[in-house]
Amino acid sequence: MDRRIPVLIGKNIVRAMLLVFAVSIVTFWLMKASPMDPLQTNVGQAALGSMSREQIEKLEEYWGVNTPPAEQYLSWAKDFVRGDMGTSLLYRQPVAKVIGAKLANSLFLMMFAWLVSGLLGVVLGVIAGMNRGKWIDKLIKGYCLVISSTPAFWLALLLLMIFGVGLRWFPIGLSVPIGVEAGGVTFLDRVYHAVLPALTLSITGVSNIALHTREKMIDICGSDYMLFARMRGETGWRLFKNYGFRNVLLPAITLHFAAISEIFGGSVLVEQVFSYPGLGQAAVAAGLGSDMPLLMAVTIVSALFVFGGNMIANILYGVVDPRIRRGGASK
Repeated sequence: MDRRIPVLIGKNIVRAMLLVFAVSIVTFWLMKASPMDPLQTNVGQAALGSMSREQIEKLEEYWGVNTPPAEQYLSWAKDFVRGDMGTSLLYRQPVAKVIGAKLANSLFLMMFAWLVSGLLGVVLGVIAGMNRGKWIDKLIKGYCLVISSTPAFWLALLLLMIFGVGLRWFPIGLSVPIGVEAGGVTFLDRVYHAVLPALTLSITGVSNIALHTREKMIDICGSDYMLFARMRGETGWRLFKNYGFRNVLLPAITLHFAAISEIFGGSVLVEQVFSYPGLGQAAVAAGLGSDMPLLMAVTIVSALFVFGGNMIANILYGVVDPRIRRGGASK
């Protein structure tokens, strides 16, 4: 095993940790710079006006309004490192418990979308690349360009109107049926409610993978070994299986891991459209409600997923391509 590989992995882990630290500082600063008053947002102006000064002071102490920002951040960071994410001011529950419930729903969506978009993206990219200039290549390329410029929330609304409201094939929101106890919710119920949001994320996640795979496949088809294989009479699936599959698979996989950030970002808007109780919806509620412990935890967990996907992509590239391990230097 090349000794540079552990060094590459260590550098990527340190870089990811520094990025998470920077994200936490920026998120905290943006929350403190927000003009929204947490007391008025969650208690209400009318209720706040009817309270005594002692009650308001107790609320300010509970929300940490008068605590210096630096002290608030250091206190939060110290507890977070020890595994204590704090208590959600909106849900009145430990943040770890809220994150666990919301993350389970979001992962269900994103894993489905991640797998489907990766598979379709690679297949469409390979077909387009091996048929460059033909009608099927133009069709796939045009589809990807249109989808890549389509907002996720607009596509979600369109699918909701057609399949939820118009045809009534799928529910219009939530992750479980209304009026059913938690013990009576089956796995098929959850899948049924997740079809439309997962389909939205899958469609929007296909384009970049397909376009990059297409370009890589075009390069492979122009290589000397592919030209030699064509001269030997190999075409179609046999040509791709013997000479193109291995060369296009790794770049597609690494790109697929890097696409986690796009799926994660798109899930925030999609969950809002479908009222899906996931991590994205929790982030919006925490931001609008000035729930700093919950928003900070959601941001850190999201950053870990995004940076983790990018880190895996960088490591895979470095394991295969020695130039990455050497930092681009040539010997």
